[in-house]
Amino acid sequence: MNRIVHGECLEVLRTLDDASVDLVYVDPPFNTGKVQRRERVRTVRDEDGGDRTGFQGRRYRTERLASDAGYADSFDDYLAFLEPRIREAHRVLASTASFYLHLDYREVHYAKVLCDRIFGRDAFLNEIVWAYDYGARTTRRWPAKHDTILFYARDPDRYHFDVAEVDRIPYMAPGLVGPEKAALGKLPTDTWWHTIVSPTGKEKLGYPTQKPLGVLRRIVRASCPPGGLVLDFFAGSGTSGAAALESGRRFLMVDESPEAIATMRRRFEGRADVTFEAHVGARTLD
Repeated sequence: MNRIVHGECLEVLRTLDDASVDLVYVDPPFNTGKVQRRERVRTVRDEDGGDRTGFQGRRYRTERLASDAGYADSFDDYLAFLEPRIREAHRVLASTASFYLHLDYREVHYAKVLCDRIFGRDAFLNEIVWAYDYGARTTRRWPAKHDTILFYARDPDRYHFDVAEVDRIPYMAPGLVGPEKAALGKLPTDTWWHTIVSPTGKEKLGYPTQKPLGVLRRIVRASCPPGGLVLDFFAGSGTSGAAALESGRRFLMVDESPEAIATMRRRFEGRADVTFEAHVGARTLD
């Protein structure tokens, strides 16, 4: 079965067996110091008072529909928060398993030093840069339009990585490689160009920091064997679980946010192979 657990992740992690997980992916709060929330809006045709321009110069007015309660993304000592959770993740990884830590530019350099201490520097395999092109842009510096994903192996000499499962992408200069290679496409490098989840697209579930299924699909298929177990203990909207489910892997999702659990209930509604449970002390949705 695929399990979604409502509870504090460190408490849940301590209940798991050693070497029981094939892939850990986590997207913890980034420590931005802000409250993360998602506002729902719609656009209405308005040629006189519109605040944005659409197709063929038509004007539209933005109307705010609602804003969720959000959550505080701030910790006085972020590394002290992460360290026991990453140590538990290291403990539960199987001998051929991998660990992906998804952060932004504010904390990733400090987190890498921490992970090097826990996993060993030789276990570090990649710094993956996920680049996107959407949202507000500052004019005071280069706009920050990427996240960083640190990729570690439990054992750098024998870890699962299947390039045959990885989606291929177009060559940037197909004329330089010939028609056969251009038709096949190339394997992604450590820089991934992938759009964010569109605020108005079908994939959007209303969770403020939802990650694209395409990014998680690539990680799951490359680094978790078929039938293996994916663990995400900052599960949020459950995208890693969705990627596991569609790829023939199993998942264990953990989150202490009632809003995250409610989002995952909507996402996996009607799935008989997905169960929900509450860990002791889980917060309720007010």
